Amino acid sequence: MSFTPQYHAFSLPRELLDTLIPRNVVNQEPSPPEPEPVATPPTGTTSRACNICLGASFADVDEQRIHYRSDWHRYNVKVRLNGGNPVTEAQFSQLVNGLEDSISGSASSSEGESDDSDAVAALVQKTRNLVRPPSPDSALPSVPKTPLAWFHSPPSTQIGLYKAIFPTSATPSTYLDELKEMQKGGEEGRTWAIFMTAGGHFAGAIVRVKAPDSEVDDQGGLTKKGKPRKPKPDMEVLKHKTFHRYTTRRKQGGSQSINDNSKSKAVSAGAMLRRYGEQALRDDIRNLLQDWAEEIDHCERIFIRASVSNKRIFLDYDGAVINKGDERLRTFPFPTRRPTQSELSRCLLELTRVKVSHLTEEALRAQDEAFLASLLRPKPRLPVAASPSEQEKVKEKPHFTKEEDLFREKWSRLLDMIMRGRFDALKAFWEREGSNIGGIDVSVPEWAGERGGTLLQVAAHAGQAEVTKWLLEDMHADPTVDVPTSTTTEDDGHISDASDAPALPVGVRRTAYDLARTRAVRDVFRRCAAAHPDWWDWLGAEKGARVSSVLSAEMEEGREEKKKARRKGLKERVKEREAKEKEREVRTPSPPVVPEVKEVRTAPKQVENPNGPRRLGGSAAAKEGLAGLTQEMRAKVEREQRARAAEARLKATNANGGR
Repeated sequence: MSFTPQYHAFSLPRELLDTLIPRNVVNQEPSPPEPEPVATPPTGTTSRACNICLGASFADVDEQRIHYRSDWHRYNVKVRLNGGNPVTEAQFSQLVNGLEDSISGSASSSEGESDDSDAVAALVQKTRNLVRPPSPDSALPSVPKTPLAWFHSPPSTQIGLYKAIFPTSATPSTYLDELKEMQKGGEEGRTWAIFMTAGGHFAGAIVRVKAPDSEVDDQGGLTKKGKPRKPKPDMEVLKHKTFHRYTTRRKQGGSQSINDNSKSKAVSAGAMLRRYGEQALRDDIRNLLQDWAEEIDHCERIFIRASVSNKRIFLDYDGAVINKGDERLRTFPFPTRRPTQSELSRCLLELTRVKVSHLTEEALRAQDEAFLASLLRPKPRLPVAASPSEQEKVKEKPHFTKEEDLFREKWSRLLDMIMRGRFDALKAFWEREGSNIGGIDVSVPEWAGERGGTLLQVAAHAGQAEVTKWLLEDMHADPTVDVPTSTTTEDDGHISDASDAPALPVGVRRTAYDLARTRAVRDVFRRCAAAHPDWWDWLGAEKGARVSSVLSAEMEEGREEKKKARRKGLKERVKEREAKEKEREVRTPSPPVVPEVKEVRTAPKQVENPNGPRRLGGSAAAKEGLAGLTQEMRAKVEREQRARAAEARLKATNANGGR
């Protein structure tokens, strides 16, 4: 199918407009009817048929048009839109006979008669109970909504127009009448307003898409000199305006206001400029709308392309020119680019140019049949056979009572607070639910999947020192309980940052102390053993808590003294090393001062002694020595100077930190 923009939506040729027929299958959104046998068209008829009414075929275009205006066709259309099934002409006659107010003149309805006649509405209302909605178990695909409305002109021409240019009250059955009405310009013509804003860019225009009828009639006249008048363009730009403000950070995207709402308010100079740009952009757009208020009031359509936040610039403010519920408001039914004057022209051309395709009636009928067949016979969704293991899992899935679910939820909350170290919440929860759980030394359920058989073991393995101290000292948790073998792995004794953490082989008895992976948690056990030696057998290996050694306050003070002495010794050694370096620099004789001799050289050349000392510093001689170097060599020397200076500052910082 090829699309060629040949016609203007508001200037269609009369010979084409008179032959147009709505493409109902594309324009409407019918619900899939139940598959019923379709009556075979009588022999001798042509291929023209109605896709809505069952068994309706026509000899010529005039007969087809009469059918489209009949009550039978309009009734079937309404029933299809309500989710029901169309009826044959005989069934429709029976429904009419059962209606108190008989519908007369179905076959001779005038063209101006409304599609929403009271008789058809009454019949639809009375027979609504006959309409069966589609089964919820059916997997019928939804009919896709297209932005284009299509019309057919026999024998092989189809035109499509965007639905956005039609009134909001128009229905697929009235699109053709609206299209004919759009060809009239009236006394003042038809004007549109188009606005775009994005990324601080704005573009707006007031355009005339259809000239007044008087101007259209005068196009075929002659000028004063007797020459034929030039035809006026289909569209004319009456007013336009574009401007830009700095509102978004380059290559970051998003406006400053959105960033302020999602994060803390930035205080940088760029953020302040962007906030000012947003305010200025809003004021500029609203002032422009106020200046164009009279033209906007006479516009037939108003197209706005803006984000959700930017739409508030045009609507929802005091004294707004455009109301939020205005029926003229539209959005562009296709993607757009950066708001510019050329983009406005492109979008306007896309909206008003007619899409044209050329398919024969046989091809259209085949296309419609394929479309309806896809709705009538959807692909069945075959159930996927579950594997034997999955079937066993489904069968073995336990069903818990309300009390069991509540008990499991309590355990999950308790273990989560221990693992995350939520100490205050844990204490409050235990005061409220501790007796219901089963005591401080209760075994953790196997379904929890945690490492450790008691709460103390779980806290020690999680590395929560504060929780471990609370369990040992305040709650008197038993540290001698063995770790269950099901929760023991080979790496339990190796995952530790403590220097005294033993690497126990598999099968050796373990306790909560062996599960501790940090020195801080191990020190909690050692301090408790020193403070309360009579509580438990802390140092026992066979039945005790397997704590390596106690840690009293005196031992901790001695350990701190050793650390201070070690730091002091390191500091003194650093001072001795620095003093020796200074003495060595004093003893080294300084090189003799050579008087500066100015001589003219054709090319800079530097001769260096590879065996002599090389010092980098800030002396004047060093700066003069850099004069003959290239820019890359000079940058390299300066980097080396900065690196040595940084090393000296780092050394001084380390020396002061040890005091």
